Amino acid sequence: MKNKLLQRLALAAGAVLISGSALAQVKIAYIDPLSGPFANVGEGGLKGFKEAADILVNQKGGVLGQKLEFVGFDNKGSPQESQIQLKAAIDQGFRFITQGNGSGAAHSLIDAVNKWNARNPDKTVLFFNYAAVDPTLTNEQCSFWHFRFDANTEMKMEAITNFMEKDKSIKKVFIIGQDYAHGHQVAKYTKEQLAKKRPDVKIVGEDLHPIGKVKDFAPYIAKIKASGADTVMTGNWGNDLSLLVKAAKDAGLKARFFTYYAGGLGTPQAMGASGEGKVLQLTEWHDNVPTKSTEKFAADFNKKYAPAAYFYYLRVNTMTEMVAKAMNTAKSTDPKAVALALEDMRFPAENGEVWMRKSDHQLMQPLYISIFTKADGKTVKHDSEGTGYGWKTLASISQRDSQMPTSCIMERP
Repeated sequence: MKNKLLQRLALAAGAVLISGSALAQVKIAYIDPLSGPFANVGEGGLKGFKEAADILVNQKGGVLGQKLEFVGFDNKGSPQESQIQLKAAIDQGFRFITQGNGSGAAHSLIDAVNKWNARNPDKTVLFFNYAAVDPTLTNEQCSFWHFRFDANTEMKMEAITNFMEKDKSIKKVFIIGQDYAHGHQVAKYTKEQLAKKRPDVKIVGEDLHPIGKVKDFAPYIAKIKASGADTVMTGNWGNDLSLLVKAAKDAGLKARFFTYYAGGLGTPQAMGASGEGKVLQLTEWHDNVPTKSTEKFAADFNKKYAPAAYFYYLRVNTMTEMVAKAMNTAKSTDPKAVALALEDMRFPAENGEVWMRKSDHQLMQPLYISIFTKADGKTVKHDSEGTGYGWKTLASISQRDSQMPTSCIMERP
C-alpha cells in the first residue's frame, strides 16, 4: 500500500513537472505607465509587445522552445515608482525588463539595475529600452546591462536639422517641450545644430511645461503666435503632444510642427485636416513605408485593438525579434549571455538592416522624415487612426547616415 502511494505521488509530481515544462515561459517585465495621463501610451506599447511576441516569436517556435511573454508593471510615469516596480519584478523572478516612456524613468532604472547586478552577480537583470531617448543613457550613463532600440535625441535632431538646413522658408523657430531630461535635450540640440547649419534662423521663443499636467495649451500657443514663429520644434509625446496640437488647431496657428511622435496614439485624431502639410515627424517607420510583412501586421493589430491602440512602434517588433534571436543564439536566457549575443548583432528588420553597436549598446537603424497629408490610396496608401490623412515620406536616412559618435566608456562584467 505504501509503495503504491509513493508511486502515485511520483507520477503526480512527474505530471506537474511535465505540465510546468510545457507551459514554461521566458518573461520580460514591461515597466511603463498603465495609469495616469500617459496610460494610453503605456497600454498601447504593452499590446504591441504582446502581439509581437505571439506573432513574431511564439508562432515560430518561441525562445528555446518556450513562449516569450511580456507582463505589465505600472510605474505611473514616475522614476521613483519605476524602482518600486523593478523590485517587484525581481522579487517575482524576472531577469529582463523593458521601458520606454520617459527618460527620467530610464535613468532611474539603469541606476537601480547597475546597483542590483553589482550586489547580485548570480541574479543579474538586463534592461531593454525601446523609447527613452536621452543621449546620456548611451553616453555618460552607458551600461553593459542596458540596450536602446530607438534613435536617441541627438541622432533624431541631426536628421531633422539636416532636413531643415535645405528648407529656406524656415526663418523663426519656437521650441516647446516637457520639463524633464528629454525636453531639455531637444531644446539643447535644436539650438546647437541650427546654429551650425542655419545660423540665419532665429530662435524666437523657448518654453518648458510640466510633464503630464497641462490640460489646456492655449496659453503656450498664444506665446508661439505672438513670437511670429513659422516653425515649432517639440519633443512632446502622448497627451502632451495631442493637446498641444489640438490647441494649435483651435487657435489657427499656421506654423509647421517638427516632432518626434506625431504619429503616436491620439495625435493624428487631434490634428485631423488641420495637420495637413503642417506636421512632420521623424520615426524609424510609418504606415506608408514599404515592407514585406509589417503592413499586414499593422492592419491586423489595428483591426484587433483600435481605437484603444494603433500600431506605431516598429522598434517594438525589432526589439522583440532581436532579443529572441539573442537568446536562441546564446542557447541561454542568462542576462549576460543574452547581452553578449546582442552586441554587434546585425538584423534584417522591416525598415532595413539594423545594427546594435557594441561600444554603447545603441541601435543604428534607418530613419524617415514624413509629413501628414491626405491619403490618396497610392503614395499615401494608409491613413492614420481613421482620419483620412496619413504620412508621406519626405526624406530617408540610412542606417549608416543616422550614426553619431559616442562618449561611452563601458564597464564590462
